[in-house]
Parts: sequence; C-alpha cells; structure tokens
Amino acid sequence: MADEKPVAPSEAGAFASPRDRSQGLGAFALLKDVEVEITLEIGRRRMKIEEVLRLSTGATVELSKAAGEPIDVYVNGQLLGRGEAVVVGDRYGVRITELLSPESTGGNS
Repeated sequence: MADEKPVAPSEAGAFASPRDRSQGLGAFALLKDVEVEITLEIGRRRMKIEEVLRLSTGATVELSKAAGEPIDVYVNGQLLGRGEAVVVGDRYGVRITELLSPESTGGNS
C-alpha cells in the first residue's frame, strides 16, 4: 500500500536487551505480559472449491507474492510491518525489516 509510512526502530532499542526495553515501556509496562497472536503471511490465493478438492499430497499452490517479496507481519489481525524469512537452527523465523506507523495502518495513537 503506497500510503504506508515505515518507521525505523530506534538504534538504542535495536541493541538493547529485552529487560532494558521493558523498562522503557512507560504506561505500557502493565501490558508487557499480555499474549498476542502473531501471524506471518507469505501470500494468498483464491481458489474454487473444485480446485481445492483436486489438491493432493505433493501438490503446489502458487501464491500471490513473488519469491523474495517481504512477508507481512500481523499482530492480532493488524498489520504491524514486514520482514524476510530466515532459518534459525531447524526452524523458520522472520527478521523484521519494516515497522508501519499507527497512522498508516489505521490504528489510533
């Protein structure tokens, strides 16, 4: 979306330990233990039920995004930013490359 404004993380915050960052939360310190759902979306595809029923083990479903495009990062259904896929040991992860401002995502300040 063209009107989204990326917000760079502060340099101090990027290298601060989790304990240091939590001390700088101010009024949000009360919420630091609240769990949220993070969803990473690599793409989407609309299909007819007929096409879904023809899927079998080993089938490939082509997604809307090209290889190398950023992964969308959502928190409780709200777009937070974008990132790139990484492998951490034997698991997948995402490296956040862009955080969106509340104004660009429709959030309230």
